[in-house]
This record gives sequence, structure tokens and C-alpha cells, in this order.
Amino acid sequence: MKILIFGATGQVATELRRQAPDATLLSRAEADLSDPAACAAAVMARDADVVINAAAHTAVDRAESEEDLATRINGASPAAMAQAAAAKGIPFLHVSTDYVFEGGGTEPWRPGDATGPLGAYGRSKLVGEQGVQAAGGVHAILRTSWVFSAHGNNFVKTMRRLGDTRPALNVVADQIGGPTAAADIAATLLTMAAMLHRGEGKSGIYHYSGAPDVNWAEFARTIFAMGGQEVTVTGVPSSAYPTPAVRPLNSRMDCSDLTTAFGIPRPDWRMALQAVLDDLRAGV
Repeated sequence: MKILIFGATGQVATELRRQAPDATLLSRAEADLSDPAACAAAVMARDADVVINAAAHTAVDRAESEEDLATRINGASPAAMAQAAAAKGIPFLHVSTDYVFEGGGTEPWRPGDATGPLGAYGRSKLVGEQGVQAAGGVHAILRTSWVFSAHGNNFVKTMRRLGDTRPALNVVADQIGGPTAAADIAATLLTMAAMLHRGEGKSGIYHYSGAPDVNWAEFARTIFAMGGQEVTVTGVPSSAYPTPAVRPLNSRMDCSDLTTAFGIPRPDWRMALQAVLDDLRAGV
């Protein structure tokens, strides 16, 4: 199976490269994500059996001041990629986010629940989802949350860095979700891609996040405990750390549809966290 991947240096793209070394990964220099026509042309120009979009504008706060750019990258370009993939008759897989929801309540979000993004980032990702669906080809949209790895910028690496110099930290405790390892997301995308290529599985939107659900303070305590750092974590409300973009309080996700359609269960993020911590210690 010949795989074409948009993204080369992001967390998920880095893991896709590790797990699918024969895949073709397109950097931003090779495919301008702010140019939908260029992205479509990149799909048409390459011999691929499946296309995975693992690239995005992920700067949630910055998106508030550059929503047009975020919408081109997260909305118009994935739609153009999906249209090109549909024209070639090959499956298209796209990574999305829990930020498409308004984040209220306590129940896990199901794929068919009404959306209501709180900010520009979520709105831009929702435009992308709608465009992928409208393209009419075989597709899978994988919504995920709280991505972490040994690469790029993420909560685990931030906590490790702060824990090296601070004996105590205040961490938000009223936002709840499922931390998800980029390596697990990559493995899931590759499994789904292979099944869709064989005509198995089903087009649609799916949720994938790590279990069990926790708040950020609980996640931080686990990072420090597993990493051997002695740091006291005090949970605080989101209001203690105001940001340009409002974060959803409820990022719980119901992942049962993914298990039903593709046989992929929710992963235990604690197992993945140990692997990431091992990579960080080894300098991988």
C-alpha cells in the first residue's frame, strides 16, 4: 500500500514516519498548506493508494488573531485534498479535534453530537471536516485530543521541563479529557488506512482518545510520578490562566464507533506515557 502523508515534522507525522518508513511525507515546503490548489495538485501528481492529512495549524491561541490563515490550512486545504483523493478513487484520512464541540456537560462526546466550537481553531477544523465529507469519496475523520509525544511541543514535555526547576506547580483541574499518544494515533491511522484500502471499515467521523479520562492536574501528577520528579501539583480553575482562546472544559470522547467499525479500542495513555518518558530520557 502506497501512502501519501501531508505533514513531516508534527507529532503525528513524526510517528507516522517511524511506523511507515516507506510512506511519502510532504513537508510544508513541498505542499503549501495555505494553498488549497497546491495541496490538491500534490495529491493528483503522486501515485498513492491512500492519503493521510496529519498537518494542521495547531496554534490554538494564535488562531484567534489569524483565523483566515487557520481556516485555509485546517479547512480549505483538507477539503481540496479530499476532493483530489475522491477524483482518484482513493481513501482520504484526516485528523481533527475535540475543539469542534462547545465543551459543556460531563458526558463523552459522540461523533454525531451537535458541534459548537468555542474559538477560531475549532471553527477552522470544523470547516475541514465538512469539506472532507462533502468531497464524496471514501474517507475517515479521526477526532482526537490532548496529543503528546517525545517530539514537538506538548504538555508532557512542558511539565518535564518545569519539573526540573520548580518544586510545586499550579495546573488546571477543571478541564477533563483523554490524553492521547501521537504514536497511538499514527498506528490507528495506518490500521484504518489499510482497511479502507481493502474496502473494509466505513467512511465517517470517529473519535479516538486515551483512557482513562483525567484533568490536566491529574495528568501532570502522573507524569511526575512516572518520570521520577518530585513536584507538588495543586489543581486550579481555568480562570487562573486566562488565554486568548477558550478551552473546552469537557473533552471526554466516546470512542465506541471506532471499535465497532475498525476493531480499535481506546488505548491506555499511561502505557504510552511510559514509552514517551523512556524516549525523552534516551534523547530519542
